[in-house]
Amino acid sequence: MTELYKGETDRAHRFRYGILIFDLVTIGFVIVTSFVEHGLAIEIADAVFGVVILADFIARLVISGHRVRFLFRLATLADLAAIVSFIAPIAGEGLGFLRILRTLRLLHTYQLLDRLRRDFRFFRENEEIVIAAVNLVVFLFVMTGLIYATQEKVNPQIQNYADALYFTVTTLTTTGFGDITLQGTWGRMLSVAVMIFGVTLFLRLAQVLFRPTKVKHACPECGLLLHDIDAVHCKHCGHGLRIETEGTY
Repeated sequence: MTELYKGETDRAHRFRYGILIFDLVTIGFVIVTSFVEHGLAIEIADAVFGVVILADFIARLVISGHRVRFLFRLATLADLAAIVSFIAPIAGEGLGFLRILRTLRLLHTYQLLDRLRRDFRFFRENEEIVIAAVNLVVFLFVMTGLIYATQEKVNPQIQNYADALYFTVTTLTTTGFGDITLQGTWGRMLSVAVMIFGVTLFLRLAQVLFRPTKVKHACPECGLLLHDIDAVHCKHCGHGLRIETEGTY
């Protein structure tokens, strides 16, 4: 079990990719089922997802070297929230959005990032852009889920995930059509959070798209490819560089 979660074999990497795919599927499941009535089939699917996440949680707890510290990690608390949202009917499916935090954790583990660099040339060449885009998308869906979970029963303007997503996107981009507004003090605080953090992440993505913080210039001595825009020496070997750049602001 330890080998699957922490090993460097092809089998271990396939297993961790499988967990990532499972997380993405659970997110899609919650979004799709927000548009339909919840019958027995959906309740059974909820239970299956919850059991799988519970098994994954127990496995991680067993192999953890510091179990008390593990239990108080943000990612662990997100796991517990996801488990409760799937298994306990009293929690309702709206809290299921919290499972996306598990995807955030997996995407930021050293092992997975290292494997993505080795497996996909596109990721190696566009790592900053991919990570900035992932951060924005994860924030978008986390806030959409939070808005849906807290407003769906009290706000007639929020009927499903599409309504919550529409509000989140228009608020994040500061378009603000005004046809959907969040109710109550908690709703206003959510709107503020979307505007502040969402715009920050959006600007970060725009920055790496149009003015990357690194430039590609192979060091003639050691071959290091990525350097700061204003670098005059290679950070790896100290060799002098001559990088054509417009400078920094």
